[in-house]
Amino acid sequence: MDQPLEGRHRRRLWHAIAERADVPGQDGWAQAVCVACVETLPRLDGAIVALRGDVRAQQVLGASDAWAAQLAETQYTVGEGPGVEAYVTGGPILIPDLGGEQERWPGFVRSAMAVDAAAMFAFPLQVGAIRLGTLELVRRRSGGLSTREVSEAVLLAELATIGLLEEAGEAERAGREFAPRPVTSFRDVNVATGMLAAQLRISLDDAFIRLRAHAFGQGRSVLAVARDVLDRRIRLEELAE
Repeated sequence: MDQPLEGRHRRRLWHAIAERADVPGQDGWAQAVCVACVETLPRLDGAIVALRGDVRAQQVLGASDAWAAQLAETQYTVGEGPGVEAYVTGGPILIPDLGGEQERWPGFVRSAMAVDAAAMFAFPLQVGAIRLGTLELVRRRSGGLSTREVSEAVLLAELATIGLLEEAGEAERAGREFAPRPVTSFRDVNVATGMLAAQLRISLDDAFIRLRAHAFGQGRSVLAVARDVLDRRIRLEELAE
């Protein structure tokens, strides 16, 4: 693709995302990017935009559907998967067959394949040393991305990053906190983690590990377990060991 054509395609894609993000009632830039991913890459079945920080800090800002959102939540629960690795390494993680990665990510692969995810491709959202999160693409059938599809995904990840940075800049200029509306918020996990840490007199990291271990042992998401803790359906003493 020559540079002028590439530039025109980039502008068209940017405007398409911007128009969708500006529709009242929609969930903003990240969600618009996920929709654009599914529309632009026809062999794709799902897309996720996740804002990431440390092991406990994550928000799912965009998901093409509930299935994609569930996969994002699974990665958060088990602490592993293509998105986690792409964020840590700062490079794309291309997995054409999740079934071949069971030793690499045993918890995630088992759960992902149980809901018919077969291939996954994760790209970091970053500009220079600034890394915000990941764009993750999912397919129900195994198979790799073509060179053109990888290039398209890299462009979409770049546009996602630029859009989020612009939103953050607008919030700063307006004197307000940058707080995009997430598709899936893990705020309840943070609250439950703090409660557990205070009662057991352990660190936040240790408390989060206990919540995650309980969730994994029960075959549930850590978010569901955290909500049970907050609603007193699980006593904190049950998580003491």
